[in-house]
Amino acid sequence: MSDNFGYKRTVVGAHYGLRDWLSQRVTAVLMALFTLILLVQLVLTKGPIGYDRWASIFSSQWMKVLTFCVILALIWHAWVGMRNIWMDYIKPLGLRLALQIFTLVWLVGCAGWGIQVLWRL
Repeated sequence: MSDNFGYKRTVVGAHYGLRDWLSQRVTAVLMALFTLILLVQLVLTKGPIGYDRWASIFSSQWMKVLTFCVILALIWHAWVGMRNIWMDYIKPLGLRLALQIFTLVWLVGCAGWGIQVLWRL
């Protein structure tokens, strides 16, 4: 008989559960707050919604920094979710590793693009 219950339970695996769950919730809250801030700015400013309006919202340094923090939070949120999907559903190790590498490269590229758009490098 196996001791796989009670206080003698043998736990195996990567042990990402609580950390991943918490990071998903924290990044989701940060993205939701950013969305609310952006919506408030859109509602409080007058005039048509066009390039000039969007450019004025993102012209201040604090908004650029906040936006980049949200981009990083979105990338982390996406990485945790995709990594968990690849780990749960892709069983061949080589394919899983290739998909994880592709996901990382794609997300780093998106972060670079975000920097370029925000600061026009």
